[in-house]
Amino acid sequence: MGVTNRPVAAIVLAGGSGRRLGGVDKPSLRIGDRTLLDVALGVVAGVPTVLVGPAREVPAGVVVVREDPPGGGPAAAVAAGVAGLPDDLPPDAPVAVLAADLPALDVAAIRRLCVALSGRSTDHDGAVLVDRQGRRQWLIGVWRHGPLAAAVRRRTDWHGESLRELLGPLHPTEVRGHEAAADDVDTPDDLRRLGEVDGDRL
Repeated sequence: MGVTNRPVAAIVLAGGSGRRLGGVDKPSLRIGDRTLLDVALGVVAGVPTVLVGPAREVPAGVVVVREDPPGGGPAAAVAAGVAGLPDDLPPDAPVAVLAADLPALDVAAIRRLCVALSGRSTDHDGAVLVDRQGRRQWLIGVWRHGPLAAAVRRRTDWHGESLRELLGPLHPTEVRGHEAAADDVDTPDDLRRLGEVDGDRL
C-alpha cells in the first residue's frame, strides 16, 4: 500500500465509566455543539468503523460491539474492536484506534498518523501520537491490521489487561506536532478548560 492520508477502517473506544467525572458517560459529554463521540466518529467518517461500548445511535457504517464481559478495560475493548473489523482487510491496511474522550482530535492529526505510517517500511507496525509530556498515546494511533490482529491473538482473554501489554510489543513510529489532540477529558476542570473545539471530516 502506498502513501495514504486516511485509514481504511477504525476502532473507537466509547465504554469508559468516567469515574472522575462522577460516573457520567464521557462520550456523551458535549463540547460546544458536539458530543465527544461525535468528535471521534467525525475524524474517521466515511470508513468502516467499529464502536466498542454500550448500544448507541450511530451513523450508517458504524458497527457497535461490546467486550465480553463488559467493563474489561481498554485492551479488551481493542480486542473486541479488532474482532469486529471487516474480514477482508489486507495485513497492511491502516486501522485507526481512538478513544472517544478527545475534544481536540481532528482530521489533520489522523492524516499525519496515516502518512507517517505509510511512509515507513513494514518494520513499523503503527504510528502513535505523542502528548505534551512526550508519552506515547496508545489510543490515538493508526496500526497496520496484520500486526494489530497478531497482537490481539497473543491472548485468548484481554479482560483487565493494560493497553501497554497489548500494544507495547508492537513497533510504532512516534508522531509529534499535534500534542493538543492528546488532551483528554478526565475531570470537570478538563471539560471547562478544553471548551469548544472546531473540527472537520475526512
